[in-house]
Amino acid sequence: MNQLDLNQRVAVITGGTGGIGKAIATRFVASGAKVILWDRQPDALSAVVAETGSAAGDVVDVTDQASLARAAAGVAEQFGGIDILINAAGINGAIGPVESYPVESWHQVMAVNLTGVFLSCREVLPYLRRARHGRIVNLSSVGGKEGNPNQGAYGASKAGVIALTKSLGKELADTDIRVNAVAPAAIESEMLAKMTEEQRAFVLAKIPMGRAGRPDEVAAMVAWLATEECSFTTGATLDLTGGRATY
Repeated sequence: MNQLDLNQRVAVITGGTGGIGKAIATRFVASGAKVILWDRQPDALSAVVAETGSAAGDVVDVTDQASLARAAAGVAEQFGGIDILINAAGINGAIGPVESYPVESWHQVMAVNLTGVFLSCREVLPYLRRARHGRIVNLSSVGGKEGNPNQGAYGASKAGVIALTKSLGKELADTDIRVNAVAPAAIESEMLAKMTEEQRAFVLAKIPMGRAGRPDEVAAMVAWLATEECSFTTGATLDLTGGRATY
């Protein structure tokens, strides 16, 4: 593992109990960051904080503005500010054709995957501005670029994350706050594990490397985007797809 410098940076990671969130936390702690995990699952949160050596964890619902505002203020008060926000919270939602897709699942996917990113950025940004620097990394998906059949809600939500990243990156281009996204293909995680064998085979068949990515590979890219060395890249979406996306 290459050493990246996040020494003493205060980093908030949403979706901290998921496989990708946990891998990012582990990588950030190893790079010297003070990591605070936000997640809706209190028992899992305590376990992951202990496992990764994170500085703290807080039960936060990314779809709830008041919950996010309270949590952000708490981090700033306890740790003196916020330097980095990683938006890793996400759900797959129901899988099925648009014509019979459950409307309630559509709203839930949008609330977590897209509105949750918007609200998290909105509530944390004042603290990044106060610090006069900052890094935001949003987890999108290759599904947001290419779309997958029977995953309309998921793909639409992740496409929205890409567009939001572009807009916010341009809004903040005259500051020292950089905003970027990562678009993985299938990653070995809870989300992939919940797919049927047919669905799993479909997404893996699209990857020229012939395998799913690993959470630590996502964490490596996210970690660099969170460093000071990522200084001339903003509003961008970086592919992490084993050759599936080549643009």
